[in-house]
Amino acid sequence: MELAMACHLRIASERARFGQPEINLGVIPGFGGTQRLLRLAGRSAALELCLTGAQFGAARALELGVVNRVVAADKLDEEIDALATQLATSAPHALAGILDAILTGGDGSIDAGLDYETQVFALCFSTADMREGMQAFLERRKPVFKGA
Repeated sequence: MELAMACHLRIASERARFGQPEINLGVIPGFGGTQRLLRLAGRSAALELCLTGAQFGAARALELGVVNRVVAADKLDEEIDALATQLATSAPHALAGILDAILTGGDGSIDAGLDYETQVFALCFSTADMREGMQAFLERRKPVFKGA
């Protein structure tokens, strides 16, 4: 669970089980489990799950924000491949900018976050990928991004 929570996006099978059972071993979730669960699921859920060591299923994980999507077990690989393909064919500068704006900008005030977002937008707006994306939109075709 701690490894999954370190990822930006998480897709789970409907059969997945989650938990922070470390309390039952006499230790705490020591690889980001307390801090990431707190940020994903909130203080109340993080306390409950870490203090009790209770297991929970994919539906609750989705409800808590621990996963982004739950799919049928037989569709898991297909869903992961589709998401990976979508991300791999996206504009690299835009992907990095989105991650940076959300992860960095989300740590401060809304005004600071908006200012940071504007700066990242300006950087992306100056790329060849932006021009390719706009041209592809006008030509009603899929863009081919090159990371330039």
